[in-house]
Amino acid sequence: MSIVTLKKLKKMKQAGDKITMLTAYDASFARLLDQQKIDVILVGDSLGMVMQGHDSTIPVTMDDMVYHSKMVSPECKYSLVLSDLPFMSCTSPVQAIKNATRLMQEGGAHMVKMEGGESQAENVKQLARHGVPLCAHLGLQPQSVHKLGGYFVQGRAVEIADKMIEDALLLQDAGADMVLIECVPVALANRLTQALEVPVIGIGAGRSCDGQVLVLQDMLGISKKAPRFSQDFLTGQSEGISGAVATYIDQVKTGAFPSDEQCFL
Repeated sequence: MSIVTLKKLKKMKQAGDKITMLTAYDASFARLLDQQKIDVILVGDSLGMVMQGHDSTIPVTMDDMVYHSKMVSPECKYSLVLSDLPFMSCTSPVQAIKNATRLMQEGGAHMVKMEGGESQAENVKQLARHGVPLCAHLGLQPQSVHKLGGYFVQGRAVEIADKMIEDALLLQDAGADMVLIECVPVALANRLTQALEVPVIGIGAGRSCDGQVLVLQDMLGISKKAPRFSQDFLTGQSEGISGAVATYIDQVKTGAFPSDEQCFL
């Protein structure tokens, strides 16, 4: 059992204490992040791009997610482990329950993450009813990249922004314990963070969110092409990777990261 729990994350939101999150996909990085006391370690389906070399997250399978979660979870004595439900793994309540069970039972995850808005409300409701902690993922949804036609900021149009808030509240009411928003304008991120009682984690969503997450390889400057909203915390760091992670944590906690240049209007 990790020291960080859902109860602690909700108290952090209420107190205005920023939540820190980074991805990890193996034991060595999980141990390093845990020792630095990152609040949440995300075993993301982003592993398809940074670990497997694909150009999207779509090829990632449930077996992949279980395997990498299983590598990460034993090292986490402090951090909460959040694992992604990959592409087409939660198209019905029965399937969502089956695959969430695998992530928690076989992979050791403490919580699962699911992309999608209103269409996922019944899945969220059933998972919550069975005691599965869940993080909803709104805004840019990488599993829908081919439907979207690329990686673009989501929610600039008023009607789309309003719909995203409606979906977020619906998912919260269905039982979502946290909401991650990706690549949305600062003004919309502000509205979402204020509207929701559960913690809101941003990636490319501005500093007003209750917490921040980055892909580890992006923040270490070793990805093929890091997104604009990321930052290389390793270059020029005298204390290596541990120092880079410590700096990231400090900058999230103090509000120094993300900067205005790393946000979308």
